Amino acid sequence: MKKLLPLLAAVLPLGATAQDFPNKSIRVLVSFAPGGVVDTSTRIVTSKITEALGWHFVVDNRPGANGFIGAAAAAKANPDGYTLLSAHTGEFAVNPVMFKSLPYDPEKTFEPVIMLSDAPMLIVVNIQSPINSVKELIAAARAKPGAITFGSPGTGSVNHMASEWLAAAAGVKMTHVPYKGGAPAVVAVATNDVTFTVAGMPGVSPHLQGKRVKVLGITTAKRSPLVPDYATAQEMGVAGVDASIWVGFFVPKGTPAAAINKLYAASADALKRPEVKERLAVVGGAEAVATASAAFNARIASDIERYKKVAQQVGIKPE
Repeated sequence: MKKLLPLLAAVLPLGATAQDFPNKSIRVLVSFAPGGVVDTSTRIVTSKITEALGWHFVVDNRPGANGFIGAAAAAKANPDGYTLLSAHTGEFAVNPVMFKSLPYDPEKTFEPVIMLSDAPMLIVVNIQSPINSVKELIAAARAKPGAITFGSPGTGSVNHMASEWLAAAAGVKMTHVPYKGGAPAVVAVATNDVTFTVAGMPGVSPHLQGKRVKVLGITTAKRSPLVPDYATAQEMGVAGVDASIWVGFFVPKGTPAAAINKLYAASADALKRPEVKERLAVVGGAEAVATASAAFNARIASDIERYKKVAQQVGIKPE
């Protein structure tokens, strides 16, 4: 019996901790500024969890450096379930392709909890542009190699790579113009400083409503039920393009499985709610997906391989 006492003392607190989780605030590190697709998706889901279960979340925005700042902070956090990283395609599928050295290892440092949402990107030109379809965009690029310019939130952003994917798949040369964020890149299209940009719905919507830009199509392989009238690049003859912006929750490796399971269950339940689906669609232009850890891991691995191929095709080498 004496030999069993230390074992019981060790086991019981762990069981109690797992059962009681969470018993304090959960910090959610967001690698982007408030108002973007990652931030809005995070706040929509965590607010619903709070409403349903009473859990308390503190959203901590750490924007900058292609998501490095937020991801690096999360990587250093105690793996106890009380720190989440809310991240998107860029930090986990594009950064490993674009940069030789990262302040975190996407595979070894983090455990995926759940993919919250997935959204197409829109291919957008100025409202006065003579270009009215992806076919015409590609034809213009083919007629004058390098003359067609595209803006992005910066070199190595998922928007940048989606545009390069479009060019590579079409076999044309376009000129990249980096900006300090997605909003300035869309503004550059609205003011005719660049020919087009690839951007998420939140950044495009105000300019669509103001009739400053128009949408040529979307970057996903299938049409989105959220914007069913927009054709895919593939439908317009550019085979293979399938780029989207997904958002998901991650925890540091070593986080107890019980905590991960509770976080997944709470998030998945929130994503089933019609009001959450509607808000993700309206605010973020995204579909609620609730993809579990194993399938989420597989998606990340697949995206990495596809962006590697794009980088090789267009001659981009890791910095």
